[in-house]
Amino acid sequence: MTQDLDSLREQVCALHAELVRNNLVAWTSGNISARVRDEDLMVIKPSGVSYDDLTPQSMVVCDLDGKSLDGEHLSPSSDTATHAYIYRNMPEVGGVVHTHSTYATAWAARGEPIPCVITAMADEFGGEIPVGPFAPIGDDKIGRGVVETLSGRRSPAVLMKSHGVFTVGSSARDAVKAAVMCEDVARTVHLARAFGELTPLPTDQVDALHERYKNHYGQR
Repeated sequence: MTQDLDSLREQVCALHAELVRNNLVAWTSGNISARVRDEDLMVIKPSGVSYDDLTPQSMVVCDLDGKSLDGEHLSPSSDTATHAYIYRNMPEVGGVVHTHSTYATAWAARGEPIPCVITAMADEFGGEIPVGPFAPIGDDKIGRGVVETLSGRRSPAVLMKSHGVFTVGSSARDAVKAAVMCEDVARTVHLARAFGELTPLPTDQVDALHERYKNHYGQR
């Protein structure tokens, strides 16, 4: 268990560099967590610590009620209750990411879903990227909104109104990929809309693209 936990701490720490590299975060905002498989635990970023100062040892271990198990160690992210609620209610999820990436958060500020008008969206999200309700930070209300909004949808991303982006995945790496792709399509669709009306892809085309991407794209 200790070896597995140490490995997961290393993975979660390293993945935070991807948020910086892809310009998804500013200062100390944003966070990644990963579920500890076969244990009611997760590993998450500490609160308010610079990305340059993150180490595997600074990642915080919490139970799935959001309680830190690291004693006098660093305090976990202020979004810990959200991550914990998602893990408790979405057993298939192995990783969660939160960012305030610029273009996607601009859509969230408008309370507007990103329409599925390009193949990259159909591939990764299987349709539009939905908007979840506004909720205050600090308890599990945001988590409730994430779970309710993603329920029955193929999208691994949700825009929480007037807040930012939450993404989920079978692993933390998958959730980071979804966050990167969410910002990428948010920017592209924003630019396309600046020049005129958008036409969503037909449902049958979205279904076909999503199926191909999930089951045939890449190496097997």
